[in-house]
Amino acid sequence: MTESVLARSPARRWPLATAATVCLLSFAAFWVAQRLAHVNMLDVMVYRAEGETLRAGGDLYAMRATSANLAMTYPPFAAVLFVPLTLVGVPLMRTLTTAGNLLLVVALVQLSLQLVRPALSRAGARADLWRTTLWVAAIVVWCEPVWTTLRYGQINLLVAVAVLWDLTRREGSRWVGLGIGLATAVKLTPGLFVVLLLAAGLLLWRRDRALNQWLRTAFTATGVFLGTTLAMALALPADSKKFWTRTLFETGRVGHAEETANQSISGVLARLMHTDAPGLWWVAAAALLGGAAMTVAVRAAVRGDRAVAVIVTAFTALMISPISWSHHWVWCVPLLILLYDRTTRFFPVTGVVALAFASFALWWVPHDPGRPELDQNAGQMLLSAVYPLTATAVFAGYLLARRRAVTGANPAGPDASVRAAVETTGLHEPREAPRAAAQAVAKE
Repeated sequence: MTESVLARSPARRWPLATAATVCLLSFAAFWVAQRLAHVNMLDVMVYRAEGETLRAGGDLYAMRATSANLAMTYPPFAAVLFVPLTLVGVPLMRTLTTAGNLLLVVALVQLSLQLVRPALSRAGARADLWRTTLWVAAIVVWCEPVWTTLRYGQINLLVAVAVLWDLTRREGSRWVGLGIGLATAVKLTPGLFVVLLLAAGLLLWRRDRALNQWLRTAFTATGVFLGTTLAMALALPADSKKFWTRTLFETGRVGHAEETANQSISGVLARLMHTDAPGLWWVAAAALLGGAAMTVAVRAAVRGDRAVAVIVTAFTALMISPISWSHHWVWCVPLLILLYDRTTRFFPVTGVVALAFASFALWWVPHDPGRPELDQNAGQMLLSAVYPLTATAVFAGYLLARRRAVTGANPAGPDASVRAAVETTGLHEPREAPRAAAQAVAKE
């Protein structure tokens, strides 16, 4: 099999101190750039208002905050997590939020590396893991989803880290599923990972007739989510009832579907159809794409390719959600790491995808309170659909590589079929399990 690009990355030749210095300088430049851009950190101000409303015993879902008159859109449990934001002044809160998110960038990169290349988790590889983490973090902090997350003071990095913390832990670790359960109790969309865990776990159980890590994680995550939600129902009955019976279905309170910042299928269709309500067209498209993508994710999980399973699930959640703001796409970080590791040529695959997430192209089109997105031309529609189009292209490329690996008849056997796909597409299977991949190809 082709050697991992991460394993032979030039970053390994640099001292750890050099990597740390470069990362600190990049983060410092990022901090200065954000201050010069006069970022307002609007969302963290809303979170603070939610915490203050909870402390005052007010109605969480009647609350409006900031000059943009923004409402709470998360389940009641989120307000509990935001209470600490009220314990310090606003300037210090903004500073701590930025510093915390920068640390979460490092955590996201490290967990992504462990997901893609589990060998880096071994004791003897810790120096390589940290060296690569710092180099990558210094670069990906400038991607648009990460920039915008810090610009608004959003919680996307925290949610992604909570999910990956669960999915990169050792087999048999206690409380695996806690992160996904709590993340789902805060933002709901991570619940799609529970679907992945249950589906893959049930298929593996059917094959092996034994309780496996996927099912254990799914059960723990579900239990944590239900327990947390029940606790909120007892502690905040009025707010819980309002959210689960009414607010949850009021997608309009989040924002207009056609906004260029909305990088979901719903947003693409709204702009394409020049309407703020794509309706059944979105339901049909989300069902078709979601079903197909989750089939890919589950099959990858059963085959042992955890990285593909997790990242496909994350991007599926972003695509089928009614609203997926551009800053929700911080999952581009593990995607870029996966592509860099699995492709034999940096360009055009990884380079083009990286350019899509670093270009800020979606902001090149007219966007203001006058809702000009309802009258976009073809070129503007393409720019404002940059993330869904990129994700779709990556999905298609992966399926093409798998199809060629599976159907590429070769008298030399399945290993030769896989090699043929590698040579054609530049993609290869995880180095840790080439034999398992070949066996899976033979079975399929």
